[in-house]
Amino acid sequence: MSLLAKFRNDPLFVKILRSSGSLFSNNTIALGLSVLQGIMATRLLGPAGFGLIGVVMAFASTVNSLFSFRMSELVVRYGGEYLNKRENEKASALMKAAGLTEAAVSLMAFLVVLATAGFAESYFAKTSDTAWMFIVFSIGLLANFNTETSTGILQITGRISLQGVINLIQSIFTILIITVAFFFHGTIVTVLIAYLVGKTILGLGMFIAAQVQLHKALGSGWWRTSFTAINSWREILRFAFSSNVSATIIKIFRESELIWIGFFLDTTAVGYYRVAYTIVYFLAIPADPLIAATFPEINRLTVEKAWSKLKSFLKKITALSFAYNIVLGAGLIFLGRWVILIYSGEEFVNAYPALAALTVGLIFNYILFWNRPLLLALGLPEFPIYITLISGGIKLALSFWLVPQYGIFAAGALLSYYYITSVGIMSLRGVKQIQQNENSHHH
Repeated sequence: MSLLAKFRNDPLFVKILRSSGSLFSNNTIALGLSVLQGIMATRLLGPAGFGLIGVVMAFASTVNSLFSFRMSELVVRYGGEYLNKRENEKASALMKAAGLTEAAVSLMAFLVVLATAGFAESYFAKTSDTAWMFIVFSIGLLANFNTETSTGILQITGRISLQGVINLIQSIFTILIITVAFFFHGTIVTVLIAYLVGKTILGLGMFIAAQVQLHKALGSGWWRTSFTAINSWREILRFAFSSNVSATIIKIFRESELIWIGFFLDTTAVGYYRVAYTIVYFLAIPADPLIAATFPEINRLTVEKAWSKLKSFLKKITALSFAYNIVLGAGLIFLGRWVILIYSGEEFVNAYPALAALTVGLIFNYILFWNRPLLLALGLPEFPIYITLISGGIKLALSFWLVPQYGIFAAGALLSYYYITSVGIMSLRGVKQIQQNENSHHH
């Protein structure tokens, strides 16, 4: 049997491709709109203005992640298990707890941004009279009070494609506002409002879609279920706490790059780096739907203790992700300067060194994208914490020395180092655990 036939005749693999395909098609259209957004925003604002908007958005996101419990992972891990076993009362109690916790966290994050906006203006934006921008954009945190929980719900109910539809809708509204700003000489305020409107539509849209799916899956009165329906809260809280710590570490060391560059350099450098990161992040467009569709299946195979099927499944999705990521990555490195010129103009060509450095790490990350979900499904939520903390700590320590000296190229290279070390070690640990489980099962 040929390799292609093996892939085509695997029902689980085909299911994943179909499930992710719908989300991918919507995300591809949203990507096209995002590219147009970026083209107009970079030309309208210039490197410093584009960088300032990036710092404002990254600060709100980082503060939120400091408190976030990554409820989507908790909902998939335990809610998916309860639904598979038809334990609807337990599933209802879990959804209720996840939703209420995330709402409280979002409110807390908003209040923290409110209190620290002046600090962010002085140390990250380094631009006077910008504290209000941090406060205005943080309203989006309130609108996204249930986005993580809703994402998990759509995953376990097999309706993750709705996320793509909602993402497309918010992209349309965002680009409409930015287009008006571009042709009528709008200001940075108009662009900020455009991103806030998009974020609000995404948050509220995801919440409504998830509630509809819960109503179908658990009945109209699911939210009345008592928390006492679950007797394993200690295990769930351990998972939630470890996810929170892990998410916080990831945010500080991996997803708050714009804030650190604002701290080490200035908003012009942030503007260059943001363009580089935005272009390289296009690698996530085919990867994100695959991740969303894969985690529930990894979790299901783990619950069923189907170790040989799990190994086969991981090999196939890794082969697929390797094939397209290598092609996309090579294209970005060889055509990167040309892409920057089209995307943001000659003013941003200094972004290329960072783009090339970032591409290497992002390719590695998206080839082995299943590393952390696998460890969570295998009951090893603490392992990613140790690895990301050590790798990230080394990255941050080196940043104080290298980024002020070598600029955004050093920032990109250090982020790639972080991806390669942390993702590589976590992937090896997950594969080793599957092998151990399979051996013990045979004995």
